[in-house]
Amino acid sequence: MERLLVLARHGQSEWNLKNLFTGWKDPGLTELGVEEARAAGRRLKAKGVQFDVAFTSDLGRAQRTCALILEELGQSGLTTHSDAALNERDYGDLSGLNKDDARAKWGEEQVHVWRRSYDVPPPGGESLKDTVARVLPYTMREILPRVMRGERVLVAAHGNSLRALVMVLDGLTTETIPGLELHTGVPLVYRLKDDTTVETKDVLDRD
Repeated sequence: MERLLVLARHGQSEWNLKNLFTGWKDPGLTELGVEEARAAGRRLKAKGVQFDVAFTSDLGRAQRTCALILEELGQSGLTTHSDAALNERDYGDLSGLNKDDARAKWGEEQVHVWRRSYDVPPPGGESLKDTVARVLPYTMREILPRVMRGERVLVAAHGNSLRALVMVLDGLTTETIPGLELHTGVPLVYRLKDDTTVETKDVLDRD
């Protein structure tokens, strides 16, 4: 039985390009972001990957990335579930601010703590720990059972919401997970054993 789970961070957004904290704000994809999403679909197609169901967040950049990947696979119209549980981490008062401006206002060290610590949230926002606390229950309830019964599942979401899944799948610690970089438009292809541990992991990086 194939137990396939593919994780894909959305393509570059307009605010990624402008170096802004995005969080739950909803900018669209750039032209590069659209191409990154399409290229992710092409790389999956070259590997012979097809899906039975897809999951994405409530945010447009992830939903469009999901749709573009499926379009490249010839699977437009595949059943796709969207849920705020898979949304990006909420950056609170930092949302919409240029990262350099935030450093000027609060200091390099404080902004680094907010960005890279596991359990310190920015003002009015979520820590990575908070994000994990909403992503994992949804995953365990809605996504993983489908994978384990042999459905091939795509999850198109965000850097921090996907970190929560990678943390569990790769057995990373609260000390190491904040430093993990998930690049836009680069699918992570997991095949799981019957005890939910990882059998193989393939990173379909850009050429």
